[in-house]
Amino acid sequence: MDWSSWIPTILAGTWDTLYMVLVSTLFTVLFGLPLGILLTVTDKDGLAPADAFNSVLGAIVNAARSLPFIILLVLVIPFTRLVVGTTIGSTAAIVPLVLAATPFFARVAESSLREVDHGLVEAAQSMGCTDWQIIYKVLIPESLSSLILGVALTIISLIGYSAMAGAIGGGGLGDLAIRYGYQRYETEIMAATVVILILLVQGVQYAGNTLARRISKK
Repeated sequence: MDWSSWIPTILAGTWDTLYMVLVSTLFTVLFGLPLGILLTVTDKDGLAPADAFNSVLGAIVNAARSLPFIILLVLVIPFTRLVVGTTIGSTAAIVPLVLAATPFFARVAESSLREVDHGLVEAAQSMGCTDWQIIYKVLIPESLSSLILGVALTIISLIGYSAMAGAIGGGGLGDLAIRYGYQRYETEIMAATVVILILLVQGVQYAGNTLARRISKK
């Protein structure tokens, strides 16, 4: 096999995967963190208890999380076309990636925020802090190390999702693995994509662990 002719294709697929994952991560955190905060503060032990609202919101999040990604890819095709004008390519794949990862990260963020010592919250309340001040001055800073690990976990999940997006023309390494590794029996290409995906996952996990440890020590 002439690897010199395949290297540009593999590099392009790797870039498409990185593009999908990085942009999806940005929007996932942007939407998922407020959702996780909302789930935390409206809990019965939260800053602003609202049992009915929390139950409904939690049920919606759980329902979204339980939907298999490959089914979600198909279900949101009309919405994807509405948002980006197409259903093919790495940009189109970002829409279902964000929809799949946002409820996942919301629960991860909720779990991280719940780990904050309640005594710190009570101390802030005794000093007259508002709920918003407690959120961005106590809850988020104190849970930042755990949130970073949650972001790393979400990125790893998105890498896996992005590979599945290749099944419907989402581009990236998953598309290479399906079009060449599976349909054309190019086992070397399949192996190369698997190795790159493993390296990406290992790199993200290492970076997340390292950054979380540094912040925790501070």
